[in-house]
Formats: sequence, structure tokens, C-alpha cells
Amino acid sequence: MRGGSRGGRVSGGDAAAQREENASAPRIPHLLRRIGTLFAPHKRALALTITLVIVGAGLTVLPPLLTQRAFDEGLFPAGGPDVPLLAELVGLMIAIYIASAALGVWQTWLTATVGNAVMGSLRVKLFSHLQRMELAFFTKTKTGVIQSRLQNDVGGVAGVLTNTVSSVLGNTVTVIAAFISMLVLSWQLTLVAVVLMPVLVIAQRRVGQVRARIATKTQESLSDMTAITQETLSVSGILLAKSFTQQRAEIARYSGENDTQVGLQVRLQMSGQWFFALVQIFLAVIPAIVYLVSAFLLLGDVPITAGTIVAFTTVQARLMWPLLGLMRVALDLQTSSALFARIFEYLDLRPAIVDRPGARDVDESQLGRVVFDDVVFTYPDSGDDTPPTLKGLSFDIEPGQYAAFVGPSGAGKTTVSYLIPRLHEVSGGRILYAGDDVRDLTQNSLVSTIGIVSQETYLFHASIGENLRYAKPDATDAELEAATRAANIHATIASFPDGYDTVVGERGYRLSGGEKQRIAIARVLLKDPAVLILDEATSALDSNSERIVQQALDTAARGRTTIAIAHRLSTIVEADVIFVVDGGRIVERGTHDELVRLGGVYAGLYRQQVPSAPSAPSAPSASEG
Repeated sequence: MRGGSRGGRVSGGDAAAQREENASAPRIPHLLRRIGTLFAPHKRALALTITLVIVGAGLTVLPPLLTQRAFDEGLFPAGGPDVPLLAELVGLMIAIYIASAALGVWQTWLTATVGNAVMGSLRVKLFSHLQRMELAFFTKTKTGVIQSRLQNDVGGVAGVLTNTVSSVLGNTVTVIAAFISMLVLSWQLTLVAVVLMPVLVIAQRRVGQVRARIATKTQESLSDMTAITQETLSVSGILLAKSFTQQRAEIARYSGENDTQVGLQVRLQMSGQWFFALVQIFLAVIPAIVYLVSAFLLLGDVPITAGTIVAFTTVQARLMWPLLGLMRVALDLQTSSALFARIFEYLDLRPAIVDRPGARDVDESQLGRVVFDDVVFTYPDSGDDTPPTLKGLSFDIEPGQYAAFVGPSGAGKTTVSYLIPRLHEVSGGRILYAGDDVRDLTQNSLVSTIGIVSQETYLFHASIGENLRYAKPDATDAELEAATRAANIHATIASFPDGYDTVVGERGYRLSGGEKQRIAIARVLLKDPAVLILDEATSALDSNSERIVQQALDTAARGRTTIAIAHRLSTIVEADVIFVVDGGRIVERGTHDELVRLGGVYAGLYRQQVPSAPSAPSAPSASEG
């Protein structure tokens, strides 16, 4: 999968590189059929639209035929003008114009409704599908690229979805009706009018291929611009740029991509303009050619009346715009096929972690027990030569137990916390949760019983109350207060002028680190999970904030199984069991006092953080699993 990244951009003149880029573009089987299925829920509206289009298109060719009668029978009959007949014909033409206008408004409303409904459904379908993707997908794909698929690509096909039905049907019927009318009026003049049409169709196809290539590169450039915007205009990005004085570099990076986008947009707009200019010239000069051919036909004793010539040129003029419309729709479809391909490329991704057939809910009678049985894990797409992150990990955590995982950076501690709620899938072995393999449990029931407090707390740009109710949308004010009191944050929230209605800003930047963590803890308490996972929840805090947050964590841990991934060992000295992970294996386990006396890896880490800690007698390390 390309993932929206262009790699090296090629110039328009490098034909070999362009062919190589086209070859790497996503190829979606049965693309047109799949696009058609998007309209399936709107069959009735489409049927009515088709009826209106056919009737409206048929009406458009009647006035020229009435014009012929108006000339030959109303204005210039043998006995002089026939005013009553002429008035009748004129009145009929006016009625047809009014009816056509009314049908056009109704048809436009229907097509706009159906087209935008399909586009909205497609956007929600793509968003829903992305929600089901595993965590690994998001760790290797830029957020801006994903946003571009949802916004730029889906938005790019909106006009096509809205206008295709009416344009294709209406213009096709109009062209066919006009062509039949021209044959009825004069088959000789019709040959003159359509002799170059095959050439135009071939030229249109080649123009469409060029536009499709440019459209693909344009959307990829938009993906890059969206990614740059998302990265650099977030609070974190702005802080990074300012702290390293890289604003100019970021502006230059955005400006360079913007220049590329401007150039591509100009190329996209200009591609095919000479073609359409030639088509317009061709269709515009046909009436003059018709007059000249008519003269030769009259000299050859072919019976052609003035009304026939006027009606024919009128029909031919009406043929011009529908024909141009069809060609433009054909070009738009060729152009938008690249966008549809990018959308379906994401829709065709299959989540790596899904519920098995027959998956069951968690057995609540055994909630809180977690068992790792010879678990091996390698991160997806890490390469065949990459050693596993976890290498045969085995341990038991009993309900209500406080277990901690410690070890050097990169030892695999956080990976353990990701595997329990099945955010990643084990590569070998098994994980038992409440007595069942997590792969045999429904994901919703599994995750609903697990609460996670991570080092990097994520808060939405919303009020404190809305952030808390993310865990329990129907939570009462009393429940919010109880959770925040337990998390030692209620008094702080009450001191704000807007209280629980205080907007926290993007990612909670209006709050301190300790305040954000305590709100995150209160949010987990509202969820009331059976198992609480603390992933280095205090490592980024100062000592005073750490003390306050640790008190809140101790409160949150009461009465539930707690699994702490710890960097600061002072926070887990009271743990029931401590697992020391090194190189993807558990090398030591026991209580704090037992491990300090052991004098192994844990004792060494503890002495590094607490230099005043007494040294233990030297003892061999008890390597396990």
C-alpha cells in the first residue's frame, strides 16, 4: 500500500518515470461496478431522476421541430402568414420551456440529494472502517494522510457523484434525440455534422488519461500538505518549531509543497482546454458549413426548405452543449477514478485483529485474572531479521493483585500493556484473560473491562465534563464529582471560573501535566474497569505532581487488578509482585524487598534511582521464562 506518500515526484517530461509511477498506482478490480453499488440504497430516487431526465431531454428537442413548422406553416405558407397557427406553436414552445425548467429544478434537487448522500455515506463508511483498523496501522501511517483520504479524496469525487447521473443520462438522451431529429430533417446534413465525431472521442480518451495521472499526483500532494499542516500547526508542532527556531524551515517546507500543488492544479485545469477549444470551434462552424452544403443540395434539386435549415441548425446547436457535457463527464470519471481507487484502497484494507467466529463475551465470574503463557511478539512490518520484542514471556496475575513491570528502556514493558487489551496480536503463545484466550473473546467485551492510563494523556479540545463523559456518556454530575474527588482533582476543577465547563484546549494544553493525569484517572474511574493498566503514568511529572497523582492512582487501584509499567521504581515498591523484564524476557520476579535482597537487575536499577539505598549481598540472577 502506498499510504499516500509520493516518494520522489517526477516531472511531466520524464515519460519513463511517469509510466513507473502509473504502474505503482492502486489498481482496484471492478472499480466501476463498485462505484455503482454506492447508489444501490437510492434506487427509487434514481428511478425518478432517470424518468425526469429522459422526459426533460426529450422536451428539449421539440422546440426545434416546432420551429420548422413555425417557419414553413406559420410564417411562410403559400397563402401568407397563419397567425393563429403561429400563436399556437409559440404558446406550445413557451409551455415546453417552462415545463423543462421546472423538471430541471426537480431533477437538480434529486441528484444533489442522492449525490451528497452517497458521498456522506462513503465518508462515514471509510471513517468506520479506519476505526476498526489495528493500532499498528496508525503507528506507521501519518495522520495527515488519513485525513486527506477522508476530506480531499472523498470531497474530490463529490461533484462527480452529484452530477454524473443527470449529466450522463440527460446528455445521452438529448444527443440521441437530437441526432434522430437531425436525421428526420435531413440525413445528408446529418452526415456533415457528425463526420468528425469519432476523432473527437479518441482525442477525449487520451486527454482523460492525462487528467487522471495529474489528478492522482494532485491528491497525493494534498495528502502531503495535510500531513504538514497536521504536524506543524498542532500545539506540539508549534512548540517544537519555536523551541528550535525552525519556523522558516517549516514555512519553506509548506511553501514548496504549496508551489507543487499550485502547479498541479494549473496543469489539471489546463489539461484538455485545447481539446475543448477545438471541439467548440468545430461545433460552432458546422452551421456555416450546413448553409454551404444546403446550397449545393438545392442546386442538386434536393428539396430543403428554409424551415428545415433553421430547425436543423437549431438542433445542431442544441447538440453542442450536451455533447460537450458528455465529454466533460467522461473526463471527470477518468479523473475521479484515481480518487475512487485511493478510497477503495483503504476500504479494502483488512484489520489484522478481528473477532473470531463464535467469539464470546468475557466471563465476569473470573474477571481480573491475567495469564501470559509463553508469549512471543514481534511488531508488524518490523522485518524478518528483527528479533522478537517478547521472547517466551510467562506469568500469572491474580484478581485484585498489584503487579508491576520494570526494566531497562526497550525491554518490552509497554508491549505487555498493549497485548492484554489486544491492541496488538501475539506472534506466539497465548494470553488468558478471565480464563479465556483473548483471541476467543469479543474485542468490545474485553476492552470494556480494562482501563488504561498512559504517560501521554490525551484530552479532546472540549470541556472537562465532556472529556470525563467520554468514558460514560450518561454519567451524572454526582458521578463526575465522585470520580474527580477520588482522583484528587475536584477542588482544582471547582476553582476554575467555568468549573466542569472549562475548555481544556487542544490535547489539554491549558492544564498542567499533573492536572491532565488526574482528569485521565477520573475518566478511568468513571469506566470502573476490572483491570487497570498504568503505563508509566507518572514518569513525565515533577516530584510534587507525581506524589499527588500517585495518591490518585493508589485510590484507583483499590479493589481491582492493577498492572503498572513503571520507570520510577519508587512508585511500585508496594506492588504485590514485580516482574523485571530485560531483552524481552522476565529475568526476575518477586516483591520489592525480595528483589533488592537478590542483588540482581532490579537492585541495580533501584540503586541508580535511589543512590542512598543499601546494597544487597551479591547473588546470582534468577533467570526465568
